[in-house]
Amino acid sequence: MSENFNLNKQDFGENFVWGVSTAAYQIEGAHNIDGKGESIWDRFASKKGAIYNGQHGQIACDFYKDFEKDILLMKEMNISNFRFSISWTRILPDGIGQSNKKGIAFYNKVIDFCISCGITPWVTLYHWDLPQNLEDKGGWTNREILEWFKEFVTLCASSFGDRVKHWMVLNEPMVFTGAGYFLGVHAPGRKGLKNFLPAIHHATMCQAIGGNILRESVANAVIGTTFSCSQITPFSQKRKDIIAAKKADALLNRLFIEPVLGLGYPIENIKVLKRIEKYIHTDDLKNIEFDFDFIGIQNYTREVVKHSYTVPYLQAKIVKATKRKVATTLMEWEVYPPSINAMIKKYNNYKGIKKLVITENGAAFKDIVSNEKVNDPKRLSYLQNYLKEVQRAKKDGLEVSGYFVWTFTDNFEWAEGFYPRFGLVYVDFETQKRTIKSSGKWFQNFLGVNNNNSD
Repeated sequence: MSENFNLNKQDFGENFVWGVSTAAYQIEGAHNIDGKGESIWDRFASKKGAIYNGQHGQIACDFYKDFEKDILLMKEMNISNFRFSISWTRILPDGIGQSNKKGIAFYNKVIDFCISCGITPWVTLYHWDLPQNLEDKGGWTNREILEWFKEFVTLCASSFGDRVKHWMVLNEPMVFTGAGYFLGVHAPGRKGLKNFLPAIHHATMCQAIGGNILRESVANAVIGTTFSCSQITPFSQKRKDIIAAKKADALLNRLFIEPVLGLGYPIENIKVLKRIEKYIHTDDLKNIEFDFDFIGIQNYTREVVKHSYTVPYLQAKIVKATKRKVATTLMEWEVYPPSINAMIKKYNNYKGIKKLVITENGAAFKDIVSNEKVNDPKRLSYLQNYLKEVQRAKKDGLEVSGYFVWTFTDNFEWAEGFYPRFGLVYVDFETQKRTIKSSGKWFQNFLGVNNNNSD
């Protein structure tokens, strides 16, 4: 389906935004340098068995030290938009209270250097690294996080808002609440509905809180938030499988966007969600609405779902791609380019969304350095075929205004450690040497020397 026409940058339009995405804990390192406090990922990575091979992000890509080299490499690769996140504990070591001047100075240097290189900074406020001090008080399960988050966003807006105009409030709330507060496989490692449900509601409220602060504090701000999403396909046309797929879609694709748009939580599809009502205060459902300038969607794959009596609450389970004998990435995610087109269509159907930006898309494969080169044909094919589906959406008249590759350099991939490499640029984590992969060279050529900026 994605092979029928040539990929042409001009088809995306002059104002289409091209960039790369990263996250603080995954690249910065310097975990306890210059006054930075402990985050939940610092703590979680220290637990035995939590991370692949006992790895951690204490050094990661050493971006804290080498940010100028990486940003210059972006410039060389014609990348004119850089999405990165602010480490909460780097600027507020305890999460609240005394701010850290050295941490604020670091992000000011990153922002200023980006701008001097002709690269527009896109800042994610929260990309999963909650201060451990706040987690000790309940983290996302504690309603006080609404006030903690206000303090953090207000500091970011006042410190960086004179130069940063493109903002994302949260990164993938479904993932950090689901993996971190229900399944326990991500930081902080909590499990169960009693943690998951309040975390969902408080994260949803913080989306609007962050948006409102930025709107009030930052002149000419372009404000968004980002959602993970996957095309959901029923395993068969049996009624039970179709119902199971609808439940999975409500959980994975609708749970966080619909409250923002004033549609409420998708309780009609997931009955257990009715229990969230105990955490909803008067006026909450009105206060979680926010008119975002854009919505970021992050798509990598599709999921095939079937009915299962044994899965609590949902009675639905994902049929693994490896069992279906389809092409997969190193993460064992199906390579299915039409999924990104399906998600663009899905989010275009929401009346309250003004603009869509693909804020993450990419793939992990096994990369080998040979003669100081990294040839990665599978990643190149993946990016080209997914981009063809974005191009197809544009040609069909659907709204999509930008595309950010996940990710710029190989990095610390959460519970999977350094094993899955998603980067356009290979990182030798022993020496910190960077090598542009063949996919990165292709992207560099595709963007061309006259790559537009986002303004």
